[in-house]
Amino acid sequence: MDYLDLSPIARAAGTVVLPGSKSISNRTLLLAALASGTTEVKGLLASDDVHYMLEALKALGVKWGRHGDSNDYRIEGVGGPFPVKQAELFLGNAGTAFRPLTAALALSQGNYRLSGVARMHERPIGDLVDALRQLGAEIDYLGNAGFPPLAIRPAEIRDGNVIAVRGDVSSQFLTALLMALPLTGKQSTIQVISELISKPYVEITLNLLARFGLTVERHGWERFVIPGDQRYQSPGVIHVEGDASSASYFLAAGAIGGGPIRVEGVGKNSIQGDVRFAEALEKMGARIVMGDNWIEASGAGRLQAIDVNLNHIPDAAMTIAIAALFADGVTTIRNVGSWRVKETDRLTAMATELRKVGAEVEEGADYLRITPPPAGRLTPHVAIDTYDDHRMAMCFSLVALGGVPVRINDPACVNKTFPEYFQELARIAKA
Repeated sequence: MDYLDLSPIARAAGTVVLPGSKSISNRTLLLAALASGTTEVKGLLASDDVHYMLEALKALGVKWGRHGDSNDYRIEGVGGPFPVKQAELFLGNAGTAFRPLTAALALSQGNYRLSGVARMHERPIGDLVDALRQLGAEIDYLGNAGFPPLAIRPAEIRDGNVIAVRGDVSSQFLTALLMALPLTGKQSTIQVISELISKPYVEITLNLLARFGLTVERHGWERFVIPGDQRYQSPGVIHVEGDASSASYFLAAGAIGGGPIRVEGVGKNSIQGDVRFAEALEKMGARIVMGDNWIEASGAGRLQAIDVNLNHIPDAAMTIAIAALFADGVTTIRNVGSWRVKETDRLTAMATELRKVGAEVEEGADYLRITPPPAGRLTPHVAIDTYDDHRMAMCFSLVALGGVPVRINDPACVNKTFPEYFQELARIAKA
């Protein structure tokens, strides 16, 4: 389908059971693959990104099986580095697969080639490669320096080093090192040499490492020590939380469209930082109620503009940009420079598409300042370009809550994380 036309939505209410978290799904799969023992993974996300990880693990000698038509999988861990020592892996635009696999393969003593779609080859990986080279890893760029595709060769891995890595481009570089370094069996120290962005995503990683038996000593957000002689051990069974980033669209729909809308699968006990999106929405005037495994949002009338630093929740921050269309005043979203190296340059993409629907937008190096159209009147019949970015499609679907029809180009891009998104949106939409 080249496009999807959404009719105006008068209000939104209902309950949504969230799909599994992408970040948790792919981290869990890799850790289960490297662990000793068999892991039952419950509620794995069914999406393109997870498919790429599963297929890569199969090519690397990891045996896994799916239980019927469910989202429950059985992963037979290999208990260390990957047994297959030569492979060519295509990973689409899945950063949560590409970055951690790069690190794990660099320590697996084999010949590997990793590639993806054209956009993946525009997403920086040089800081991770530089960090791995400090260990002695042999990694070559097959295209532009600092970017995929990559070739990895066997290398003598040194130990006892302090590995320095930048933290201000992507927290996935630190995550990749934290997940791979236990493969050496030696004590390792990671020094983050710039501001670490997206800290809640690193907290997800640390939480899951602990579930698989790894101890990491964290000294602030600058230094991480992984003691030696540790090996991943299967926890037996692990449940994947619902995706907190995906929850943001429905919570915003409840705030904009009256609600109440309840999302199930995340709540106050979540290990995902993106549940803090609810705090930002509450500052805009939404009513938020939270349970152990659910969050509910509702609203009454227009929201209020905010000026907020959303460095800690960059994915969910995109939804605040859409909520700004329904707020009185000027909303400023700060410290989201990492948007520029995501599935697309999200700062420019968001600014371009917000202007289409009538907003006045100032785009800075790492911020957006959004003034909604006068009297909240959104431009009808706009065709939103999605840039092969799932979050662009899901965010801008909420424009229909402004009482205007909207066209979403390339709606299938939501398959990256939430294939049933538009069906769920239609289910909660009320005439």
